[in-house]
Amino acid sequence: MNKEDILKEKKLKEAIKKLPRGYISTKNVNGNIYYYHQWSVDGKKYSKYLSSDELLSLKEHIRRRNELEQELKLLKKGYKLSDILYCTLMHKDVEVVDLELDIIRANIVRVGKIYSVSHLPTGTLLKNEINQKALVEWWDNRSIPLSRTGARALLDNTNIINLQSLVLKCYGLSLSDQYWIKPHNMDLKWKDINFFDNDFSEDVGNLLFGYNHDSNDLNLSSPDNTSIGNLKKKWIINNSKRMLVKGGSNPFRQEPFNEVVAYKVAEALGISAIPYSLVYEDEYPYSICEDFINKNCDLVPIYQLNKVLVRNNNDSAYTHLVKCAYEVGIKDVEHYLDTLIVFDFLIANEDRHYNNFGFIKDVNTLEYVAPAPLFDNGSSFGFNKIVEDIKAYKNIESKPFNINPKEQLKLVRSFDWLDKKELDKTKEVVYSIFSQYESKYLTKERISAISEAYNERVEYIKSLF
Repeated sequence: MNKEDILKEKKLKEAIKKLPRGYISTKNVNGNIYYYHQWSVDGKKYSKYLSSDELLSLKEHIRRRNELEQELKLLKKGYKLSDILYCTLMHKDVEVVDLELDIIRANIVRVGKIYSVSHLPTGTLLKNEINQKALVEWWDNRSIPLSRTGARALLDNTNIINLQSLVLKCYGLSLSDQYWIKPHNMDLKWKDINFFDNDFSEDVGNLLFGYNHDSNDLNLSSPDNTSIGNLKKKWIINNSKRMLVKGGSNPFRQEPFNEVVAYKVAEALGISAIPYSLVYEDEYPYSICEDFINKNCDLVPIYQLNKVLVRNNNDSAYTHLVKCAYEVGIKDVEHYLDTLIVFDFLIANEDRHYNNFGFIKDVNTLEYVAPAPLFDNGSSFGFNKIVEDIKAYKNIESKPFNINPKEQLKLVRSFDWLDKKELDKTKEVVYSIFSQYESKYLTKERISAISEAYNERVEYIKSLF
């Protein structure tokens, strides 16, 4: 190490020492979630209960400590933190904008020449000028979050420095859109490297699932590098189809079952949704579905769409979203939101965030062709609650427009598309499908509670029209 690096190391160690070590764990007690700070000193383990006020601050401090520890790790390995990758953000075969990326952290250091304003990612253009902050956020959102189940083990058991750097291993390619980066010193073609036409490695996905692999023989070119979300998941190829395998959370691991049932409810009601089926791996349940994006379209999540316009202080989240949709030419967005809100109320979905619904955009015409079929519906049907709380419809929260499910339901403009007879038929659909999966995860008592609570929600919806 030179003198400058020694000084840098000293400062990093001092900064790390001031920040809390460890991690945050959760405990489900009678359906209530409690948070704890867990850490070790000289082999002795410590635990401290966290209040809601302490939680956010500690999360940020631990995140910062992890970040600094990664920097220290890089410094000790002899990396230069200022190394830059010069590249162009591409949209399929269209040059969009030049970028300079930190080759270690993979973050955008500088935005350069713009070649195609119209092909910039949705939400990164504001008042006909590039919104660099939004572009940086869009790019950062392409990497695996550290909160992903299996992410920590992936780092600990391989030579991978950090999760962000994985994005560069696959040139930023995804199975959700057609964006990628082309290094200036490489003659790459989209047709030769995209994951829709070309095979990809399943090494990263298998590592996230806890399978061991020789770190010296890893193929890191994978769409798993650019998948977001906290639950265990991986992309696989099955009979040439790109399939997403996704797990559930403790203690009930109910999300995979919910995905299957939720799709059947949507199908019965004529709501566009992604079909899911159930698979088991090492005796654990997982949902599996086919990718609904192809090489000619992008998924534009609402979090991107919402950046098209600056939100008026007087506009609700709902109103702002509708305005943004009309701004880019999306018609009849209110009907789409009607179906989504009703569907989420019925299945008691508690996690309809701005990254798991949106619209499909044609990459060639740049027109929005349709709402995305509803997907990622697993955090529903009381997925993390004890039986008594499911029966009482206790502690159920909704997203994204109102935390109260019944208040959110008031945003629905029309129920004309909904048939009461078909709605009644879904009661049997829910009970019968859950009953097929009776197990240690889904007991008879739990299935009955889920079914009874669902029936009550159906009746409430029926009372509204």
